[in-house]
Amino acid sequence: MMNKDQGRDAAGAPAQGSAGRDSIVVEHLQVNRGGRVVLPDLSVTIPAGQVVGILGPSGGGKSTLMRAIVGVQIVAGGTVRVLGEPAGSPALRRRVGYQTQAPSVYADLSVRANIAYFARVLGVERAAVDRAIEEVDLADHADALVANLSGGQRSRASLACTLVGDPEVLVLDEPTVGLDPVLRRDLWGLFRRQAEQGRTVLVSSHVMDEAVRCDRLILVREGRVLSDSTLPELLDRTGTADAEAAFLALIDAAEAAA
Repeated sequence: MMNKDQGRDAAGAPAQGSAGRDSIVVEHLQVNRGGRVVLPDLSVTIPAGQVVGILGPSGGGKSTLMRAIVGVQIVAGGTVRVLGEPAGSPALRRRVGYQTQAPSVYADLSVRANIAYFARVLGVERAAVDRAIEEVDLADHADALVANLSGGQRSRASLACTLVGDPEVLVLDEPTVGLDPVLRRDLWGLFRRQAEQGRTVLVSSHVMDEAVRCDRLILVREGRVLSDSTLPELLDRTGTADAEAAFLALIDAAEAAA
């Protein structure tokens, strides 16, 4: 059941609908952490086959929302369904890939050994290891120890561990933060290819200029969705020239309406 405010931004305009099936459905999600309300009542629907950006300032609830979608966050209320299943269900183990902000790889193992370990955990064929290495362009460093890699290479190795199970949904928490412009461009190209293959790619970032790379934007502040639309719709609605100016305009509108 959708409440009357779901699918509308701070200006009250309807958000873009999905042309296909819904991959993620979050309804009235409430999360409390450390005695503080992080997500008071968040609802959002994410269709399959798109690169969807969750953008907003640090501490705004982006990572908490992603953890809830993956099923590793204790929630106080509401529901989260992914591919038709409750978030965190055993049935989703191979269907959802999750990359945290910190690279999730073992420094004392090679890139190939790290990916092979996750392949065994997921029960996928050995050939998937080589495919994942190729996808993140680490073939030349496949047998190098992770401890000897650059920060960007570690991030790609971690992403390969996420891809090795061939997930239908990719949940990537700040995957491009701190990377150089060339590597950021290459990773966004990889995200785009994943979406073109029918996967849902959910990417969080506090870097507003990455908005241009997303099919759809969910702007989050203080645990609330300020807008859920395409970038052109957002700019047209706010009369601004870029995502950062639009975000600030929505904050001003929300504060004026409070």
